[in-house]
Amino acid sequence: MAEKNLQILLKRRPVGAPVPEDFDIVETAAPEPSEGQVLVRAQYLSLDPYMRGRMADVKSYAKPVALGAVMEGQTAGVVVASRHPDFKAGETVLGGFGWQRFSVVGPERLFKVPEADPPLSSSLGVLGMPGLTAWTGLADIGQPKAGETVVISAASGAVGQVAGQIAKIKGCKVIGIAGGAKKCDFVVKELGFDACLDHRGDLNAQLDAAVPEGIDVYWENVGGAVQAAVFPRFKDFGRMVMCGMIAQYNEAPGADAAGAPPGPNLGPIVRKRLRIQGFIVSDTGWPRYPQFRAEMLGWIRDGKLRWREDMVQGLANAPKAFIGLLKGENFGKLVVKVD
Repeated sequence: MAEKNLQILLKRRPVGAPVPEDFDIVETAAPEPSEGQVLVRAQYLSLDPYMRGRMADVKSYAKPVALGAVMEGQTAGVVVASRHPDFKAGETVLGGFGWQRFSVVGPERLFKVPEADPPLSSSLGVLGMPGLTAWTGLADIGQPKAGETVVISAASGAVGQVAGQIAKIKGCKVIGIAGGAKKCDFVVKELGFDACLDHRGDLNAQLDAAVPEGIDVYWENVGGAVQAAVFPRFKDFGRMVMCGMIAQYNEAPGADAAGAPPGPNLGPIVRKRLRIQGFIVSDTGWPRYPQFRAEMLGWIRDGKLRWREDMVQGLANAPKAFIGLLKGENFGKLVVKVD
């Protein structure tokens, strides 16, 4: 009997926070690759906050997932069949696509993963899109220099844990912000940050104590109240790397235009000559992936870079895990073991 392709589809567009009824789980026949394509069996699926934006029918940097279509996401797995000369059956790869067991992909962003590397799941985190996001955003926008103070929100998450460690490697004082004592302990004791602040407490008082000299670089993953507390503390020529705003992803389109609490006074941008820039890793990151991976592997071998995964068992549990991700329930990079 031919193997079935387990898939998770977008059944309806969420209003506010996603719920299980927004997804559909189906089985279909496994696809066949056409000329120039590769069939990949996923072993691991990456779950990331940006996927919430793909569920909404709004204009963005990428098209939304169509109703009835497979949810978007990157996978790592094994080549099952290949009709492209650069890939062979049995090779492990990063670059499968979608919340599904099998996917047919082209070679454009399909990368071979040597078996001697760290576990394959790391290619979806520290050595994958989240790690590349941290590496690219710091290099292009944050530009941390030795002796500067860097603050990282969502510091225990997939991107934040990498961004903070890179800043430490560059010789910076690094302060994390996370939710709860357990995550903060991990950020300091395991990742080597200088301190970690619990945003569930009095964040303003904690920032006063941790960064009395002010902030040079702020890595933004959260938005909302965390951003409002950090913003007034920028030094002159500070840089804000706008990576994500997970605290606001479930707001209805246009909510920021009417009825939302006022944001920070942006006047200091001129007075302090601040640089605030958003970016999408796909703009410039993937062409530099080989350089990124080589540098990261060097830091891992030297013991300078560590990471934590939050592993979910079974593709059918992806919707529940994703809903939890948007509530901050994960601890580390959220990965689904497909089978």
